Order: sequence, then structure tokens, then C-alpha cells
Amino acid sequence: MDLSIVVPIYNEEESLDALYEKITAALSGTDIDYELILVDDGSSDRSFMLLKAIANDDLRIRVIRFRRNFGQTAAMAAGFDAASGRVVVPMDGDLQNDPTDIPRLLAKIDEGYDVVSGWRKDRKDTFINRKLPSLIANSLISRFTGVHLHDYGCTLKAYRKEVLEGINLYGEMHRFVPALASQVGAKVTELPVKHHPRMFGTSKYGISRTVRVVLDLMTVKFLLSYSTKPIQLFGKWGVYTLFAGLISGSATIYMKLFEHMSMNRNPLWILTIFLFFMGVQFIVLGLLGELNARTYYEAQGKPIYVVREKLNFE
Repeated sequence: MDLSIVVPIYNEEESLDALYEKITAALSGTDIDYELILVDDGSSDRSFMLLKAIANDDLRIRVIRFRRNFGQTAAMAAGFDAASGRVVVPMDGDLQNDPTDIPRLLAKIDEGYDVVSGWRKDRKDTFINRKLPSLIANSLISRFTGVHLHDYGCTLKAYRKEVLEGINLYGEMHRFVPALASQVGAKVTELPVKHHPRMFGTSKYGISRTVRVVLDLMTVKFLLSYSTKPIQLFGKWGVYTLFAGLISGSATIYMKLFEHMSMNRNPLWILTIFLFFMGVQFIVLGLLGELNARTYYEAQGKPIYVVREKLNFE
């Protein structure tokens, strides 16, 4: 199969029929063999009933129903796991993404890219609670991950199926997949896509989501840079802290010998003890991280590298 389209659904009963019609119309004039995976993320409205009716009429429709609301990232992960297409394209179910962009994303994939990220260049959202937090988040994510994209928050993306294998999603991690894919050598680019005003209901996500994104960004930064070498992170700060403690201790001894200042009245002595304890704790934390990293990789037989292809191997 050429394409798997993954759409998380959460209380989108007003838009489901139009969504199905738009996707069908966008791909009907092509020779793309596709499946549409609709993941009902614990909707409390009539969404599942409508999904069931659509699936009964079209065998290309696959429906996954959660027992409760697990969140957009979990819905994405379920769709990715169930996808059988050569390329996987997630998109929102609120009609703000345009299915006519899907063939353009596939054409970009065929140029040799592994990940094509949509860029809502003319975004139809409010500035204060949607665009501004997104601008800040995109800048931070690009800076910390080294993968510079204008719009990490755009759900409409295209991935080669093999890129998604081995990437486990938690929290709000679905937006970081391009950065995680780049870790294993994926070729990433972006493409301007159309964006429409929301036609039905209200957004399920507000400005509070930015806090969760920032917390997940810390996790991604650690995974990208130090997941296989935590001692390089914690040990480095341990050495810096011990060095600062050495300077503080030397200053304390100097004041005792040449300025006749009592050590037990000198706050630098307390600072020295504190810095030495902190330095030792940082180093021990790094060593424990090394043990956990080795347990993680060795217990699962998980490699620390990913091979793109092999030639002349049986």
C-alpha cells in the first residue's frame, strides 16, 4: 500500500462526513493506493457511530476506538502502529488541514526525503493564544533539537513508515517526531501547506499546552544528546561544581591564613562544603544514568545505531 492517513478524532461529529468526503475527493483522481485510519480518542459525542457508518460503506476505512480519552499523542501512536502504507500522513480531524496537500507531501517524499513537515504559512488562528505560543515553541524546539522547522505544531506531515519504527511516543511527543527521526539519520524538510479556519466547535487545546510542550522538549533534548551517555551531562556539571568548590575552599583557607578570618564564621566555607556535596551527587547521578542506559539497551537488545540499507547481504 502506498499511503496510510492517520486522523485522531475527539468529539468531531460535525466535521466527520465532510472530512471523509474531502479526503476521498483529494485522492480519487490519483492512482494512490491508500487507507484511512480514524482513531476515536474516547469521544463522548456521536463520533464513533458516524465512524462506524463510514467504515461500513468503505473498506479503505479503518477505525480504532479507545476506551477513554488518552490524548492526541496516544491516538497518533495507535494509528502509526496500525498503518501498513509505505508513507504515513497524520492530519487533524477538524478540517483545518487540507487533504489536497497530501499528494504534494508524497511528491516531496519521492524526491528522497524521509520526513516532510507541513508549514501553516498563512495560519488561520488567533494570535495571542495560538500563534504567539506556537512561534515561541517552534523557536525553542528548533534551537534545542538542531532541526529547524517553522511549524512543529502542524499535524499534517509525511513520514516514511520505516522512520516511525522504533520511535515511542509519550506526553506531547508527536510534534517532536521530525527531531527524533533526525537522530537516526532521517532526511527532513518542510513544505508550505494550506490552513483553514475552524468550521465546527472549539479547539481542544489551549495555551496551557505550551507548558507540557516545554517539559517534553527537555526530555527530547536529553534523548537526542545524552540518552546513551548521561555521564557526559551530569559528570560535566559535577566537575564544574567540584572546581567551584575548590576555588571557594582555597579562598576560605587564604582568608584564614592571611586575613585571620575564622573559618566557622566565613560563609564561603559553608559554600565549599555544599559545592563538594553537589559535585559528588552530579557524578553519582551520571553513573546511575549510565547503568540505566545500559540496562535499557542491553535488556531489550536495542541497538545504539540505525542502518539505512545494506548491500550484498544475505
